[in-house]
Amino acid sequence: MTVPHDETDGSDGRSLHARIAADLRDEIMNGDLAPGAKLPSTERLKERFAASNATVQKALGLLKEERLVIGRAGSAVTVREHRQRTMRPASYMAPADAGDRYRWLTEAEKLGPRAQSRLLRVAETVPPADVSAVLGLPEGGTALLRHQLLLIDDEPVELASSYYPLEIARGTLLTKRRKITGGTPALLAELGYPPRLSVDRVSARVPTQEQFTALRLPGDLPVLRTLRVVRSDDERPIEATVMVKAGHLYELQYEFTAG
Repeated sequence: MTVPHDETDGSDGRSLHARIAADLRDEIMNGDLAPGAKLPSTERLKERFAASNATVQKALGLLKEERLVIGRAGSAVTVREHRQRTMRPASYMAPADAGDRYRWLTEAEKLGPRAQSRLLRVAETVPPADVSAVLGLPEGGTALLRHQLLLIDDEPVELASSYYPLEIARGTLLTKRRKITGGTPALLAELGYPPRLSVDRVSARVPTQEQFTALRLPGDLPVLRTLRVVRSDDERPIEATVMVKAGHLYELQYEFTAG
């Protein structure tokens, strides 16, 4: 596809280098430019997009900042081997077996050699309105927050804020600022609240200041925000988690059966 030379053409108000980066980004994310593949040469990109050398280099610079490609000016630019990772939420919903690590960590290590979590904050707080609604809290009601950053190979993957009803959390390890063996699903099951049903609501958002900084985002690319409510017996809500990932680096895969 050839893009008009003008910086704006009335149909897409973004700068030409941003439009070039957007088209190449899409080809990287959908696999047309596979992990490890070389991007077309600067000359071919100049011809394809009717752009100057400086504009093409500026577009490639954006993709490098986004950690989608690697390479130096004047040399071949290639797609990173881990240009986009697929996360499968259902694979780590069940409680871990006794003594095992949190399932998110074991599943994430299939994508990279080292996964870890950093617990940032544990406190009683008023949740966001949508979280309060799914937990059935009154206006101004509080819940216990466990706020953590999840990483793969020291690269931030997900900022997760998990909220628990106080009548469940108080007096338990949930209130302690330390990691929980097997993760919170295992602890909730031990407390008599086994996870039975999880419902995800996924949306694309502009990152907040905290999300931008914690996830080391390169610009105003959207993030994927998942609001998950976990219910136990009698459909009682026992956990609501807001999970935020870089939209250009991660995708979510859900599997369904006909019925």
